[in-house]
Amino acid sequence: MDRIQAMQIFVRVAEAGSFIHAAETLSLPASTVSSTIKSLEKYLQVRLLNRTTRRVSLTTEGAQYLAQCREILKLIEQTESSLSDSVKRPQGRLRVDMPGGIAHFVVMPNLKAFYRRYPDIYLMIGVNDRQVDLVQEGVDCVIRTGELNDSTLVARSLGRFRWVTCASPAYLTEKGIPQTPEDLAQHQAVHYFSGHARRAGEMSFASGTEKMSVSVSGAAAANETGLYIKMCLEGLGLAQLAEEVVSDHLEEGRLIEVLADWQPASVPVNLLYPHQRFLSPAVSAFADWITELVRDGNSAI
Repeated sequence: MDRIQAMQIFVRVAEAGSFIHAAETLSLPASTVSSTIKSLEKYLQVRLLNRTTRRVSLTTEGAQYLAQCREILKLIEQTESSLSDSVKRPQGRLRVDMPGGIAHFVVMPNLKAFYRRYPDIYLMIGVNDRQVDLVQEGVDCVIRTGELNDSTLVARSLGRFRWVTCASPAYLTEKGIPQTPEDLAQHQAVHYFSGHARRAGEMSFASGTEKMSVSVSGAAAANETGLYIKMCLEGLGLAQLAEEVVSDHLEEGRLIEVLADWQPASVPVNLLYPHQRFLSPAVSAFADWITELVRDGNSAI
């Protein structure tokens, strides 16, 4: 017996004062209404209704049960309504992990716009490139760049980042502008290292169907994008970065793109979250927002 449905039928019978009238308003057979009330009384081991040939009326216990049923059903309605409202106005804590470059140069400049749209979401941004156990560490979703290797998570494509090779004007004045990847033997690079990235000191290039990797010497390395960019700005060497991340520096001349005919291959950007039947409103809201942000930027789709 569905007790919630039984309560709803009981309330309707009590209000209508008739099995037949209640059945009509519920679009149910009168026999179903009658048998449900009998089953409910048997389950509760108490008589809820006095029956006559013309009308039903509440017993003392039935009147008490009616008041309680109304409170329970109202609470259920309010609960369901609040969940519906949360979909329309997402709220609550949302933990998102992402690489530093995306956090500093894509998300942060647009964060006020996010809060104007979703003022009730408490956003917790974790910055790292390492693989995290979302369930164990309480992370709702992660943004990752590069090819995926974890099939246990749901991936939502955000687009692709176009990568550029760039350097500061001061560096290029001193070392010259490389025309081909082979010229890099006379140059140095700022190296980037992490647990799963390309080997530090190696730069990747593509021209049409041709691809190559070139080892470039260097004097410094970093494992955080902001520091990596600062080293490049200071003239310590060439760097390869997502155009989205350094677009302001390129537009204002603080960095200059080189080897444009040999761009690194574009990199996929994905939002990952655990398999689950229903995605929380907050995660859905963030997913929609970050998708718009990446695809409306300078990324290559």
